[in-house]
Amino acid sequence: MCPNCRAFITVDDRVCPYCQTKVGPKAIERRQPEQILGGLIPPARFTTIVILLINVALYGATALYSHNSDPDGRTLVAFGAKVSFADLAASGQWWRLVTAGFLHGGLMHIGMNMWVLFDLGAEVEVVFGTSRFLIVYFITTVVGFLLSALWSPAISIGASAALFGLIGAMIAFGITEKTALGAAVKSLYIRWAIYGLALGLLPFFRIDMAAHIGGLISGFICGYILRTPTARTMWREPIIKWAAMVCVFLTLVSFAFMFRFFIAATR
Repeated sequence: MCPNCRAFITVDDRVCPYCQTKVGPKAIERRQPEQILGGLIPPARFTTIVILLINVALYGATALYSHNSDPDGRTLVAFGAKVSFADLAASGQWWRLVTAGFLHGGLMHIGMNMWVLFDLGAEVEVVFGTSRFLIVYFITTVVGFLLSALWSPAISIGASAALFGLIGAMIAFGITEKTALGAAVKSLYIRWAIYGLALGLLPFFRIDMAAHIGGLISGFICGYILRTPTARTMWREPIIKWAAMVCVFLTLVSFAFMFRFFIAATR
């Protein structure tokens, strides 16, 4: 895959036939592993690991605060869980649509989500690139929990809205990539989506189906619109990078609001 336009090329190409870029290892691949936290974070999935670590750190904080491996509802609300749409509108706490995606309710909950994120996030990073990955992750988290807030007033948390968004983006890639690889990717991730949604029908899993469906649909739309870059669409790359920076900025702002609310709520 060309590191610039991400078109599929042969292993013998030294110059990409689509964008005329010299083919060579990316800077992040030329780094020695010890340059990134002593080699603990594989360069190929750096962004995925950072998001994973944020999720784990917040789970640890909620577990410590509640003195329980299954944080209670009051703790989760204090840390930024999704609440009802009426409460969101009345309080103006829209930042909860972001922070809810980084909270988890127990060891099994975070364990399963981080297991999926570790594999799925890396795949999306490689196929779409970091900027598109960040955009999909942010938008699908927000849309998933917005639909959840409209559907149910119950507290909701978890990275699964974004995970279904990443699945939707990969399905979109499989549809737009008119090759045998695209067909295989589409088939694989449609099965992932079916299995994931089917789990939500089991009564002993307290799964937020609205967040999952919202994430899946918005992820597919994002993947279909963003697509992977080609030589003819390279003009979009600066725009996509700026959009990714905006998503990161809004995420940081949401965490700042969460921290301020937590301090006020626990005084």
